[in-house]
Parts: sequence; C-alpha cells; structure tokens
Amino acid sequence: MPTYEYECNKCSHRFEVFQSMKDEALKLCPECGGEIHRLINGGAGVIYKGGGFYCTDKGLPRSGKNTQAPAASEKKPAPAPCAACKKAESGACGAA
Repeated sequence: MPTYEYECNKCSHRFEVFQSMKDEALKLCPECGGEIHRLINGGAGVIYKGGGFYCTDKGLPRSGKNTQAPAASEKKPAPAPCAACKKAESGACGAA
C-alpha cells in the first residue's frame, strides 16, 4: 500500500497517510478541519538487485574489454635495471 502526502488549504499542515489505492482521498485536515488536497510526489526510487547493473560488477564489461586486474601469473615482470643508468625500475631510463 502506498503512502500519500496531503496538505491543508487553510493551515498548510502537511501529513502522510498510509492507505490503499482503492481508498478515497481524505477531505478534512486532522489539525483544523479545513479542506485538504493530495500532493503529487515522485514515488519510490528504483532499486536494482542482482549483478550486471554496475560497471564494477563481475558480469560482462561495458566497454567490451576485460576490466579486471590481471592475475599474479599474468603480470609482466619488472624490467631489469639499465646497465648505463640503473633507472629502469622507475621507468625513467631513456637509454633502452
């Protein structure tokens, strides 16, 4: 059953009522007895359940490429240090 929001035309009192969709809309304010009207709201948000909704899921990648990190056995070994400058570890060696 949905929750409906009402507002009083006389005293501007706002309140919510949990009622069936088959029930008639309320007509009187519980505070002052004035005439009320039902407000239109955005309703409930969408809740996604299950896999495949987010790019971080392990389902099919959106770009068509494998977005997961390579396994330890698939990683490339670190380059050997350059004999001329010993900077190959940082990738700053331009002699290679």
